[in-house]
Order: sequence, then structure tokens, then C-alpha cells
Amino acid sequence: MNLKHVFRSWEFALFVLLVAEIAVLGVINPTFLNIENLLYSTLDFSHILFAALPLTMVIITAGIDISGVSIMGLTSITLGLVWVAGVNIFVAMAIAILIGLLAGLFNGFFVANTDVNPLVITLGTLFMFAGLAQGMPALLDLLGFKAYGSGGLAAYQYEGITGLPDSFIHLTDGSLWIIPYPFIAILIFAAILSLLLHKTRFGRALYLIGVNPKATIYSGVPIKKVLIGAYLLSALGAVLAGITLTSYFTSARADLGGDALLPIITTVVLGGADILGGSGTILGTLLAGLLLGFLRQGLLAIGVTNDLIQVVTGALLILAMATKRLAAVYGEFRLNRRTLSSKERG
Repeated sequence: MNLKHVFRSWEFALFVLLVAEIAVLGVINPTFLNIENLLYSTLDFSHILFAALPLTMVIITAGIDISGVSIMGLTSITLGLVWVAGVNIFVAMAIAILIGLLAGLFNGFFVANTDVNPLVITLGTLFMFAGLAQGMPALLDLLGFKAYGSGGLAAYQYEGITGLPDSFIHLTDGSLWIIPYPFIAILIFAAILSLLLHKTRFGRALYLIGVNPKATIYSGVPIKKVLIGAYLLSALGAVLAGITLTSYFTSARADLGGDALLPIITTVVLGGADILGGSGTILGTLLAGLLLGFLRQGLLAIGVTNDLIQVVTGALLILAMATKRLAAVYGEFRLNRRTLSSKERG
């Protein structure tokens, strides 16, 4: 990839916007330029990044997964319930991860094996997983499970589970030098997903499915396995987000992450993924997530209300998408003009 291509890429534009945003907010509020404060503020939107990064791969296939926010809550309450039943917190975390991945497998199986729109399938599982998470404490009581040292689990249905071990809380309040553990995990996760997307057959198949699914089938790509893999990765991102939120808020709740759906989708779309499929990058989503996350934190720091922040975020998304579309039209115009010129010379 030459430098000319890099400078014209959407990812470079997002990087420039990110730097400009931090500079402007830093001028308004100098404490915002403190690198330690910037890194610490990522804790407030780490769950958005965890969920958005693999969702990019689903959207590249022209699919969508809106059930991730319910998987976050399902992961959280599962972890808490298994822990209060007397299981080690990290064993409980492993069980919660397994449950979340099974939810992703459920999504992927039905998307891959039916002609139903993925939006409809994941809308259904959004409510199904949320209902399961909310009703799980009472269900376990009915099945005869009892919490260690407790009369029952139903009390946790709405109140949440607190008192989680310090070793688990340290997952989010700990840091390596000044870099919070969740942000390190996000960078590692992004690197792995980027390698999968750009350096493997699996990643190439995702793009092919998004561009032309029928041609992909005839080319010998195991389209069903690839789609199931994409939705499993999306669920994994939601699971990591649910664990992060549980540790950050020191409480396991069925409704954690419930308000994250629109920020997650906004992050992926702003990152350059085409909702119709066939394009998108992990780096673009990462940069867009940082752009939106720091924007929200910076505006809150200078006293802007949450309602106005939503207006600014929406305006930024519309402006960015309009700019991207205009750039694409201009590029096509230049290409056509160059083609005509070469024909005239010939």
C-alpha cells in the first residue's frame, strides 16, 4: 500500500478528525490533553468498542446483529448467578463466556440456514436473550438451584449482584503503566480481528459474501460456516463487553449494556462499513469508536448536556457519511474523465 492510497483512505480521514477533535477539546479544557486522563476515559466506552469491532465483520457480509446488547446482560447475570452459587469467579466467567457464545451460535445458525433477514432474526433474539437474562434468577429457583448461603436467586432478578471479588474488579481498575487493562485488551482484540479479516480466507470470504453471496456459493466458499463464524465473533465481542461492564460497575445485572445499541452501530457505520455489505475495516471501526468516545467525554467535561451530545453525534455521522459519499462521487468523476481522455488520445 503506497502513501498516496493511505492519505486518501477513510481511516486516515478518521485519524485526522480524531487528532483535531482532541486538540480542539484540549484548547477548551486543557486537562483533556492529559494522556492519562484520555486513556482512563476509555473505560466509559470500552464496551462499545468490544461489541463494535466484530460487528464490523457481520456488516461486511451485508448482515446485522442487534442482539449483542442482550448478550451483554445475559453474560453479566450468568456470571453473577454462577458466582453466588459458590463457584470461583473466573470459572463463573468462563461459563458466562460459553453461554454468550452459544447465543451467537444460535444467531449464526438461523442466519446461515434460513432466508430470513438477519435483522429480523437478531431482533427476535434481542428480546429472547433479554427475557432469559431477566428471568434467569427465578427460573433457576424453580429448577431447584439455590445460592450458597442464600434462600434463593429470585432476589437478584432486578437488584443485581454486588460484592464481586477484588480480583475480578481489578480487570478494569488495573492498568499497565497508565494504560487500563480493557484498552490493552481492545487493541489486542482489534489486531486479531484485523489479521482474520485481511490475512485469511475467512476474511476474504466475508467480503465476497457481502458483494455477491450467490457467486460466493458457486466459488466453493463454505458460506454457512463463514456466516456462523462471523456471528460467533460478534457474540464474543458482546461477551467481552458484558464482562467489562460487570467489572467496571462492580455489579452483575441483566440490563447492563441495554442502551449501547445505537452507539455500537454508529461506530461501525462511521468507521466505514457499508450497511449493504462488501466494505469495512477493523481499523476504521476502532478509530471511529475513539472519535465518538472522546467526543462524548470531552463534551461532558465542558458541561454539554447528554441530549445535546446526541445531536452533535448524529450531525457528525451525517456530515461524515455525506463527505464520504461526495468523495466517492468525485473519485468516479475523475476516473471517468481520465478514461475519456485516454480514449480521445487513442
